Amino acid sequence: MAQSNLAPAQAAHDKLKALGILALNGMFDEMDAVGVLRYAINEVLPGDLAIVSSFGADSAVLLHMVAQVDPSLPVYFLETGKHFPETLAYVETLKKTLGLINVHAIHPNSEDVKRFDPNGDLWESDPDSCCHIRKTEPLEPITEQYGGWVTGRKRYQTAERGVLPHFELTSDDRIKVNPLAHFTDADVIEYRQAHSLPEHPLYAKGFKSIGCAPCTSAVAEGEDPRAGRWRGLNKKECGIHYDFNGAIASPMSAAARHTLWKDGAFIADPFKSWTEGTDPSEARYTHVPLPEFIAHREAYLANPHPLGLLVLPGDRIEDVAEDVSRFASIAVAFPAFSDGRGYSTARLLVERLNYAGEIRAVGDVLQDQIPHMRRCGFNALVVTHAPTREALIDNRLPEMALFYQPVGRTEVPLGTRPFLRRVS
Repeated sequence: MAQSNLAPAQAAHDKLKALGILALNGMFDEMDAVGVLRYAINEVLPGDLAIVSSFGADSAVLLHMVAQVDPSLPVYFLETGKHFPETLAYVETLKKTLGLINVHAIHPNSEDVKRFDPNGDLWESDPDSCCHIRKTEPLEPITEQYGGWVTGRKRYQTAERGVLPHFELTSDDRIKVNPLAHFTDADVIEYRQAHSLPEHPLYAKGFKSIGCAPCTSAVAEGEDPRAGRWRGLNKKECGIHYDFNGAIASPMSAAARHTLWKDGAFIADPFKSWTEGTDPSEARYTHVPLPEFIAHREAYLANPHPLGLLVLPGDRIEDVAEDVSRFASIAVAFPAFSDGRGYSTARLLVERLNYAGEIRAVGDVLQDQIPHMRRCGFNALVVTHAPTREALIDNRLPEMALFYQPVGRTEVPLGTRPFLRRVS
């Protein structure tokens, strides 16, 4: 896989500083898509640019332009595992027809899918998390290798894209190139016909914007081309795109977007907040309050979906001792820094109930508490406090070497003689 060419990327960034992103956008006619692409590949980021393609309804147009300018340009396709069979066949058709020689499929992390979407139906209950696991997370380490990347976005597709420029300078000093920004649906069709490009097999069936099969439907005549994406949901983008004004998606890094710290990083969290009145048989990827679980125990035990348990100060984890293994995650609340009852709950889970799943601390989680939390068994943290987030990322947590109250059977409290300690 191509590695980032740091010298051209730095030179390009310096050039953009001098010209300004607005000046760069002013260099090209609105419809000069090939000129935009050629300049981006040869002058702005030579050897440090890639394209991300959905191989959807409009993809043949941009990929045809890529083949004209540089057929060896790296092309990445997000193989989410949820595509229409027709889309997968279309990938092979375009590779062969256009002579693209550097196409790569990006797959989601299998462990993430197993953990967050074991039944493959996360798209139904939480499409944002599904997109994040299957698209945003797999793509991020790829795009980080390049100084910029090319997209097929167009202004006409949604109101949010109505201000889309040819070039965007992102908050992490990379460049997004949108050669087709000013193309209309009619322009795309005309170009495709003029060059006899193969049409996506589903286009003639009313699929004008094509993503993953579960979240894509056909659109009616005159309807917004992307109306068939996540139809009926308050969702318009998968999260891999963001523009200069942040209207499409937040231009933050993965660490800034997430609040769940686990295994040494801020990661996507498939669990959402508990909603009062949720049907016990329909609940999924949420932490059920302990009293609610007890009140409807049989229904929750019969529920086949992944569930978590929420334990508040005063709740007795012993009351659900025989059921703790039912939960993929147990969230222990710390409503205030001074309330330490959550530490005891974690120790009970680990030392007496032998719970081996995720134990997460939620609420008032501050950096001074984290060493204590880890000692007691917490292996995940929901952190919103900015200084604590920075301390975790920079590995600047306070160290703890002396203990007055030992945890487990290995720690020795300060001021005692280890050889006189009694091991139970």
